[in-house]
Amino acid sequence: MAYPQTAFKAVTLNPGSLIQKRQETVSSATLLYQLEILKSTGRYDAFKLKWHSSYDDAPDVWPIPNHLFWDSDIAKWIEGACYVLQTHPNAEIDAAIHELVDMIRSAQQPDGYINIHFTVVEPEKRFTNLRDFHELYNAGHLIEAALAHQDLYHNDHLMEPILKYVKLLCKTFGDGPNQIHGYPGHPEIELALLRLFERTKDPEHFKLANYFITERGNPTGDDGQHFYVSEAKRRGDDPRKRPDYWPDKSCLWYYSAHAPILEQKSIEGHSVRAMYLLTAAADLILKSESTTPDLKQAVLGLWDNMVDRKMYVTGGIGAMKQWEGFGLDYFLPQGTDEGGCYAETCAAIGVMMLAERLLQSDLDGRFTDIMELCLYNAVLTSMSPNGKEFTYVNQLASSEADPSQRSSWFTCACCPPNILRLLGHIGGYIYTTTGSSANGDIQITTHLYISSTLDLETLGGKGSLTQETNWPWDGTVKFRLKSREDNVTLKVRIPGWASDDFKLSPELLDIGVDKGYLTIPGSWLAENPIFELQLPMKPRLITPHPFTNQDTLSIARGPIVYCVEDTDNPWVTDHFRSLQLDPKCQFIEHDVRDRSTGDEYIALRVENGVSLFKAGAVSGPSTEVKQSKAMRDQGEIVEKLNFVPYFFRASRGGNGQSRVGIRQWHR
Repeated sequence: MAYPQTAFKAVTLNPGSLIQKRQETVSSATLLYQLEILKSTGRYDAFKLKWHSSYDDAPDVWPIPNHLFWDSDIAKWIEGACYVLQTHPNAEIDAAIHELVDMIRSAQQPDGYINIHFTVVEPEKRFTNLRDFHELYNAGHLIEAALAHQDLYHNDHLMEPILKYVKLLCKTFGDGPNQIHGYPGHPEIELALLRLFERTKDPEHFKLANYFITERGNPTGDDGQHFYVSEAKRRGDDPRKRPDYWPDKSCLWYYSAHAPILEQKSIEGHSVRAMYLLTAAADLILKSESTTPDLKQAVLGLWDNMVDRKMYVTGGIGAMKQWEGFGLDYFLPQGTDEGGCYAETCAAIGVMMLAERLLQSDLDGRFTDIMELCLYNAVLTSMSPNGKEFTYVNQLASSEADPSQRSSWFTCACCPPNILRLLGHIGGYIYTTTGSSANGDIQITTHLYISSTLDLETLGGKGSLTQETNWPWDGTVKFRLKSREDNVTLKVRIPGWASDDFKLSPELLDIGVDKGYLTIPGSWLAENPIFELQLPMKPRLITPHPFTNQDTLSIARGPIVYCVEDTDNPWVTDHFRSLQLDPKCQFIEHDVRDRSTGDEYIALRVENGVSLFKAGAVSGPSTEVKQSKAMRDQGEIVEKLNFVPYFFRASRGGNGQSRVGIRQWHR
């Protein structure tokens, strides 16, 4: 199955959509801005292997050196830049890529090794701390950069040294007597190796990826011990000290390594690591019949555990700041003053990656609905409209300690280049095409509604499928198929929130939706190459699972989740904690063109369905129910409450007060 990183080349985003505007922002502003940051922070020149003052800094999070991810920062930027340059040539970016690749080549050691920290700072400690020091994570991103570079430049200038490095890794790791019986603390290289195998067909690349995935969590994998335990003993780690991100003595679950994937019953630990690992496992399922059905069942079980019990209404995952990951089942506080909320940007991107791979083996709208939820909320909120400010953490409620705001960069800067590379190849997530003109049958599956054109090769020659829509603001999608043949079948997604309330025009008899997708046969398309799908776009109230013990209401419209901000509600003083919303409230929609950002969106307003609970009137450990209800009902009425899309938060100034879930008003 094609990867989004290559499939996007057949897709053109048509001007005007929200996603296309963000992609244009990435090409016109973000790429150059991030290049400037890479240069000013020392990352750009790091592969020259000279000492940098950052190497002397005490780590923000012990024991991880702050510069440890610089290899991946550069690699992800190269990867994203190569996607963008496919359609947006830029001489300055092109020159920077060439210079960086030359520096990477020059930094390669004689045996093929490439890593800044373990070449400059601690060369004697290479491959001694796989658990924490991200060597293989960095290598994975270098592989993905090489794949994108080869696709753009059609040469092996970056691929050549990376293949030499991978050859060293294949020799170093595995179950052989002279190999390291281990796997990375932060998964990433697994999914990169499987993508590399798709390109090279080298069985060693598949073998190493398979080993890393299936060996993970083996309790007796290294001389009868868990690898991380034996590795720590070889290092001579002080058992009285533990990393800052460990809440207890032994945290194998933090690395998703407490048990083999086949034995894991719930999603645990660091959320990005878990998503990258499961994405690789889902890809392995596609490539190896020997891994199924047990591995597939295990991955689906972990997906369900995450979505049903550990996911925010925005698609964000990870409630715990200390380990940037999952908490207990149904523990989903909205903000740090309520007990936590992390929802890292990279984790939401990881959810999208996992959903896309799962869709290739099981076409089910439940995966696509989550993929789209993440895109428009937990992911899109991570970059400002001008493309120069970012979020690492995406809380659903602000507080005095953690206001809703953005930053220009981060010490651990995984998120900014990650959103860059995602938007660079986002077209690859819109469609899946199976079959070919060679056998005469083509099936196109439309996962996302984004105004775009998909190029096709049919028996009759070149063709295309175009969708025109103002999604996510308007639910009308106009399709136009250009093909001389009637061998093209189309599947279109009916989102879960649309239920049965959709229309196809012209009408299709015997219409049926299977697992969230409507099949439109080639015979009908031959007679109706132009047709419209209409999906309802109206505000609706949503609420988290009752077991979260959060009696709150949030507002969604189509795939967009909304929030309140002080910018539109300047009377707020307590981060909307005392706000309560009547579930019978009515919504008023109005189109907005924001002057400061140029963004166009639909804002919502609630009138006479909101009040402020008199929290100060409550005293003691309990209140009689009838008295509590009276205090709720006697609260100050808020005549107008204004909502904006969650992704738009912290984009227009203000004091950083924001909230998604509002206390339900039980009148």
